[in-house]
Order: sequence, then structure tokens, then C-alpha cells
Amino acid sequence: MDNLSTHSTGALYDAFPAPEARRVLKRLQFHHTPKHARWLNLVEIEIGVLRSQCLDRRIDDKETILAEVAAWQLRRNAEGAQIQ
Repeated sequence: MDNLSTHSTGALYDAFPAPEARRVLKRLQFHHTPKHARWLNLVEIEIGVLRSQCLDRRIDDKETILAEVAAWQLRRNAEGAQIQ
């Protein structure tokens, strides 16, 4: 889980009545991602690359977007692109 302030036990008590929040919390175990190795940051970087390399123009239909993204994905994978 990401390290947002909304990802806490208190957030459940804000969203649900106390008995329901306790019931849910009994079934949860929190695992926070380390700040130095957050996968979400990597995903956001890759989405930014996709946007700048592939989706930086107006595209009128869903089929074209799907084809463009598929072609971009094949190129990125073939290049062995890695985010540093």
C-alpha cells in the first residue's frame, strides 16, 4: 500500500461506523511500501513516457488508441526499457 494519510486505521473509522471499521480491520494487515522503492512512482513515470511518446496528440477513436498503445508497448518491451 502507498504511504498516503488516507491509508490508515483512522481512515476506516472516518468512512464507516465503529463496529464495521473494527470488523474490517480484523481482516486487514497493512504492508507499506518503502519510500525509496515505490512501484507507484515507476508506474507514474512510465505513464508519463507513454503520454509523451504516444498520446501527445488528439486521437478520435478507441480503436486507434488501443493500436497505438499496443505498438508503443511492443517497442518499449523490445528495447528492454528500464526506469532508473
